[in-house]
Amino acid sequence: MKMLLRLFVVITLGMTSCRIPFDPEVPDTFADVLIVEGYLDSEGKPSQLRLSKTVPLSADTSSIPETNAQVFLTAFSGENYPLTEIEPGVYLFQADVPEEGTYTLEIQLANGDRYQSQPIRPILTPEIIDVGYNRNEEGVEVFVSTKGDENADDFLWTFEETWIYRPRIRTTYIYDPELGDVRFRTEAEQISLCFKTESSPDILLETSSRFQDQVVFQKTITQIPEGDERIMERYSILIAQKAISEDAVQFWDILKKNTEDIGSIFSPLPSQITGNIRSLDDESRPVVGQVSMGVVQEIRLYVDFVDVLPWPYIDPQFNDCVIGLDEVRIPDYSAIFGSGFTLPARELLVGTSIVGYYPTDRRCADCTLYASPVRPDFWEDE
Repeated sequence: MKMLLRLFVVITLGMTSCRIPFDPEVPDTFADVLIVEGYLDSEGKPSQLRLSKTVPLSADTSSIPETNAQVFLTAFSGENYPLTEIEPGVYLFQADVPEEGTYTLEIQLANGDRYQSQPIRPILTPEIIDVGYNRNEEGVEVFVSTKGDENADDFLWTFEETWIYRPRIRTTYIYDPELGDVRFRTEAEQISLCFKTESSPDILLETSSRFQDQVVFQKTITQIPEGDERIMERYSILIAQKAISEDAVQFWDILKKNTEDIGSIFSPLPSQITGNIRSLDDESRPVVGQVSMGVVQEIRLYVDFVDVLPWPYIDPQFNDCVIGLDEVRIPDYSAIFGSGFTLPARELLVGTSIVGYYPTDRRCADCTLYASPVRPDFWEDE
C-alpha cells in the first residue's frame, strides 16, 4: 500500500515538474483518490482488502484509511459475500467460494461513492515445492521453489517475518510499590523475551514459463544482511505464494519498475497506473488498485542463530548499556526504582541474604519498548 501511495505522488510530481526546480501546485484532484489493494483467498483462509484515500502532499500522513465502507464480493451466479471491517480501512474476507465462478468486487464508500472491479476469475495456485535458506557472504538468503502449470504461470510472493527480540540486559526483578520491595516478575510482567513482526516491503514477481518445465528454482524471497537483528536468536518467515493473471502482472510490474527507478531526472517518467477498479458514478474519477483472487499457498520457515554462525549481531544504540556498579540498598528502592526508568538488574548478597540490587536503565533491559511481549500463536521453539 505504501508503494502504491508513493508511486501516485511521484506520478503527480512527474506530470507537473520540469528540469528547473520549483514548487509545483498539485491539483486537488490528486488528493482524495481511492487506493484499493488485496488478494482474496477462495478456500476460506482469512484474507484482507485495504481501502484508503490519498491526501495532499503537504499533509502529515501518507494516506487516510477509508472506513465504514460496504464491500461485497458478488458472484455472477448471484451470491454475495460481505467483507467485514476489522480495523480502520482493513476489510476481512473469509469464504470458501467455487473456483470455477466469476466474481466482481463491489465497494460503496460511506459518502455514497461506488466502485467496482473488472470480472475476476480465481486461480488455483500450485503448492510450494520447497523452501529453504543459504548462508552466504552477504548474510542469509531465503528462497522458494515452485512449478507453474497451464492455469498458473505468473506468481506474486509476499511474506511476513517474525523474530525473537532480546534486550541487552536481562532481568527477572521488578520493584513493587505496594510491597515497597523488589520481587520476581510474573510471567505476564516479563520483559526479557519479545517478538517483532514486519510484512514484506518488496514486489516479488516471476513467470514460470521462462524456465524449463515451468520450474521456478530457488527464487530469492529476501536477503537478511549479516549481523541483522532478525537472527539474534530465532527467526521465522511465512511466505505466501499467489498465482495472478496477466493483467495483474502488468499492474505489479509497472508498480515495481516505477518504485525502484525514481531516483534521478534521467529516470523514465513513471507510467500511469490504474488497475482493475473503476468508479461506477464517474468514469473520469481516478482510482488506483488491483484486486486478485485465488488459492493462496503458504509455508513457514525457521532459522536459528546457531545454524548461521558466525553472526556478529551488535546494536550500537545499546553500546553504553551496563549494570551499575553502585548498589541500591533497601531504603533507596522507592527513590531509585519507583519511577520505572531504572530497574533492579542483579541482586547484592550478603551471605545468603539479598540486601540490595545493582541497577540498569530500563531502555537497556525492557524489550517491550521495542517489540511485543505477546508470543505469536504459531510460534514454535524447535
